[in-house]
Amino acid sequence: MASWKFIAVSTVCLLVFLSGNISGLDNGLVLTPPMGWLAWERFRCNTDCKNDPENCISDRLFRTMTDILVTEGYTAAGYEYINVDDCWLERERDERGRLVPDRERFPYGMKSLADYVHSKGLKFGIYEDYGNFTCAGYPGVVGHLSGDATTFASWGVDYVKLDGCYALPTDMDYGYPEFGRQLNLTGRQMVYSCSWPVYQIYAGLQPNFSSIIEHCNLWRNFDDIQDSWASVESIIDYYGNHQDVIVPNAGPGHWNDPDMLIVGNFGLSYEQSKTQFALWAILAAPLLMSVDLRTIRPEYKAILQNRKIIEVDQDPLGIQGRRIYKHRGIEIWSRPILPIQQGQFYSYAVAFVNRRTDGTPSDVAVTLRELGLSNPTGYRVEDLYEDVDYGVLSPQTKIKVKVNPSGVVILRADAQPGYAFNAITTRTPYTPLNDVFRLTKK
Repeated sequence: MASWKFIAVSTVCLLVFLSGNISGLDNGLVLTPPMGWLAWERFRCNTDCKNDPENCISDRLFRTMTDILVTEGYTAAGYEYINVDDCWLERERDERGRLVPDRERFPYGMKSLADYVHSKGLKFGIYEDYGNFTCAGYPGVVGHLSGDATTFASWGVDYVKLDGCYALPTDMDYGYPEFGRQLNLTGRQMVYSCSWPVYQIYAGLQPNFSSIIEHCNLWRNFDDIQDSWASVESIIDYYGNHQDVIVPNAGPGHWNDPDMLIVGNFGLSYEQSKTQFALWAILAAPLLMSVDLRTIRPEYKAILQNRKIIEVDQDPLGIQGRRIYKHRGIEIWSRPILPIQQGQFYSYAVAFVNRRTDGTPSDVAVTLRELGLSNPTGYRVEDLYEDVDYGVLSPQTKIKVKVNPSGVVILRADAQPGYAFNAITTRTPYTPLNDVFRLTKK
């Protein structure tokens, strides 16, 4: 969650930084992008447990989603965090200055909830704000950085998202690193998710990404996602248009965060849902679902649990992908992944995206070499949604994909070791998907 509010008492903000040198984040966490479930986009700040007990931000909601993550196969697919967002607090701290969960909606406290999440083999995340207030008006961490970090550690928190409402963007260069230092000082390993750069970008400041990489595990660059295809497209465009600045900052332990997955909610079609999930994998993005797992339809659940695409997202190299082609509504995005052959020929995940809306699938034809795939011994190519293996193809092979409007075709091309290439003997037979993917002579 983010909101472009910069109201702050700057004197208070500055006082907490007069503590000498600030050490960097050193937690060894999220060497691949974090995966889990997050409340915000789907459930927002619904605190009306009297009239809407099933959907309000409450202990009950998070325990329910914890159970579903385990029993419905999400945990087995790699999702491990249950993350609380805004609106979990009382409006005031206690007499000792400590944060207090809403006493009615979280009657057992946050440690009890974290213990429950841990008992299921999962990890627990929480939300706060580097400001006087959170975006929804609850107490922020300013003036309480050390105490709040200690509180989170005592509760067994594994992941902290720190928003930036009601703070001065100029103070963030000091405040976010200082809170990260306080998290380290607790001795508990906690993933640190920052909203630091996005607030500075919207204030016309140039973020110091060297410092952000040093002090944060992940960070937001752009607008909050909304439940619409237009919102997803705006994020895709931002990441594509600014990729020369954004892409080099990603890597194991530090990730760009294009925001939550909205697959299975109300605003995306089936094709658009497939596109978001595929491109988030290409972007090496955190996969944080924000959907009602109790009511999600099977076809959307299958997208979120597509293990072959998750494997792309979780590739250990941690190289964020790029948009390599854009013309007349057709885009191609590519990401280098393992395995690497002969120390130079990367494997790749390649997404063909149709941004057109003219009601008919579009054909895209290109050779593997034109995509940058030049390994002389070829690539084993697989369609990750259609689950079809097309065998080992040479760099000279021209492929043709048929991409639905606002849809995607995502392929994985694994570089092959040095042995004789024979397209005829290695190609896997197929028939029913001939209209989706077919080989053509150059």
